[in-house]
Amino acid sequence: MPELRHLLAATDLSAPSRHAVERAAMLSQETGASLDLLHVVDRAPLERLRQLMLGPPDGLQERVLGAVRERLGELAEALRERFGVSAGARVAAGPVLAELARHIDETAADLIVCGARGESYARHSLLGSTAARMLGKATRPMLVVKQVPHEPYRALLVPVDFSPSSVRAVRHARSVAPKADIALLHAFEVPFEGHLRYARVDEATIHQHRIVARQDATRKLLELAGEAGLPPHAARLVVTHGDPSLRIVEQEQELNCDLIVIGKHGQNVVEELFLGSVTRHVLAESQCDVLVSV
Repeated sequence: MPELRHLLAATDLSAPSRHAVERAAMLSQETGASLDLLHVVDRAPLERLRQLMLGPPDGLQERVLGAVRERLGELAEALRERFGVSAGARVAAGPVLAELARHIDETAADLIVCGARGESYARHSLLGSTAARMLGKATRPMLVVKQVPHEPYRALLVPVDFSPSSVRAVRHARSVAPKADIALLHAFEVPFEGHLRYARVDEATIHQHRIVARQDATRKLLELAGEAGLPPHAARLVVTHGDPSLRIVEQEQELNCDLIVIGKHGQNVVEELFLGSVTRHVLAESQCDVLVSV
């Protein structure tokens, strides 16, 4: 399974994003991975301020960056005192996504950590706009933190569809929380079940199709667990019938999970820049943190 060596926590210094930074520090403490904090100052608001002020005092950007560095340094010191983790503090100015991508490459980060919301969070949206855009373009695993971190992750739910991303998701789950309990979930639907009913196929026959599909899924789950390097009986196997989007959120609650690890997209991916529909639904409806594996 992949080893976590370096974490990059993106923060806008808002209260919600602090939860993400604290979770990143907790992961650093647990796994031994190094940690950098990153705040990107978007130059566009500074330019609007310059226009409104008809020429602000010289060195406005430098003073803003200096204030941000001070706040980020204070945050890094708070993490050191609480978690015993020495985090680097990086401040950049420019287009947010471009700067994030540059620092991800520079640091060779194995995992990106961000909050589900930022200080510009819109009430009608689940994710802050920056987090949503980051997820759409993510080329590294990305942890979206929704909850205040109180302890290391203890119960993981990994939905799989047997696409190539499924094994990666399991391995990323173990690298982030090697001591946590893990449940592998596959939600199946009988192909053309609705058409079978429309064609007046009897329920007994449809039920038999479900039994066969469940047996096949269970066999594939066992094979996938072995391929991902899980020891025998190390994972709980859950096979359920129904819409994957709904069943994942149901199982999150039933199993009391604190982290869902899911592929960026599954078998029906059309465009690499988009998130799969199931992943989007899980991000919107789940209560716990979500690690999007790529």
